[in-house]
Amino acid sequence: MTEELLKKGTLAKDAAFKLVTTKSEIKNAALEKIADALIKNSAKILAANKTDIENAEKKGTRKAMIDRLTLTDARIADMAEGVRQVAALDDPIGKIIDEWERPNGLKIAKKRVPIGVIGIIYEARPNVTVDAAVLCLKSSNAVILRGGSEAISSNKAIMKIMQDAAYSAGIPEGSMNIVEDTSRATATELMKMNGYIDLLIPRGSAGLIRSVVENATVPVIETGAGNCHIYVDGDCDFDMAIKICENARVSRPSVCNSAETFLIDKKIANEFLPKLVKVLKDDHVEIRGCDECRKICPDINAATPEDWSTEYNDYIVSIKIVDGVKEAIKHINIYNTKHSDAIVTNNSAHAEMFLNEVDAAAVYVNASTRFTDGFEFGFGAEIGISTQKIHARGPMGLEQLTSIKYVIHGNGQIR
Repeated sequence: MTEELLKKGTLAKDAAFKLVTTKSEIKNAALEKIADALIKNSAKILAANKTDIENAEKKGTRKAMIDRLTLTDARIADMAEGVRQVAALDDPIGKIIDEWERPNGLKIAKKRVPIGVIGIIYEARPNVTVDAAVLCLKSSNAVILRGGSEAISSNKAIMKIMQDAAYSAGIPEGSMNIVEDTSRATATELMKMNGYIDLLIPRGSAGLIRSVVENATVPVIETGAGNCHIYVDGDCDFDMAIKICENARVSRPSVCNSAETFLIDKKIANEFLPKLVKVLKDDHVEIRGCDECRKICPDINAATPEDWSTEYNDYIVSIKIVDGVKEAIKHINIYNTKHSDAIVTNNSAHAEMFLNEVDAAAVYVNASTRFTDGFEFGFGAEIGISTQKIHARGPMGLEQLTSIKYVIHGNGQIR
């Protein structure tokens, strides 16, 4: 283990014990200070972010990925607002979830407690530095963040601003940490910090998540990989369907809740597909279609079998014509990453079938998949989108960052 990881692991472990008894009032005051400090120091953050962007452009980084990396005054304001929303949320720590009394007189209560130290490995998204740190703080967890090299200047600047604000409000020092060495070796070592890290959360590409799942020896929650689908049913409003598809692919193609594949009911394909293709081409989206699509629109590219399982993170989309809702559901359940999928339809029976049978953390009727987001769900912010079926599924807010403890009161009972 490197000297940096050992030092920060030790600091985080010590801070985690203190955070268990840190009062809600102190945590909320710290969060408000963090929000104020982000706005006050936006010029420092933007200057650091400019360095990251320039380095990314020199490396020939794709436009969509640079968008993910880029901060603006508006995005910093959004991050600060997210912090304030977390401050306004109920503190889950110490809440009694359930309580009962046994025939022998034992009184048993089930209480929410912090997980302890949470490690997060993520890529070129500086906003994750804020979201992850404040959610961990509010849920009384210490955190060790390891962002990608692409955003290291932004991440360091943001973390220093948050640390100064939080610690001045009474949060234990060592509660928030960022790994400054962004080599692959530190990521690998972070995955094996048993005794220091209680839970590891990867947030990023499918490759990053796969690497963490395959190599980590500490507990892991998988998040983020988003091969999301939109099925356009034969019974739908064309204008609505086109707006939803466009939004889901074009608004921010680099994020995990953007749609990668559109499935079109063959009943409407001849009329609907050319309209959709025109809109997407106007948005400079590369379209890869099945053979049936290319019979209708010969000027689109041919899709390969690999396209159905690809998360592009770019201005690219695959389109397939299917024989109704059942075939759409079958295709989705084979190729999706259990993240978010949507149906556009006026048929309530088809909508219910889709909601019940599609295996995903979030399923939509007549809405864009882009809403799968902690902020949009009212969680204030999110630590990531869990695509697993354990206690945390979908956007992970405060409750998903807690564990439970059974508290038992007796009066001399023995067994």
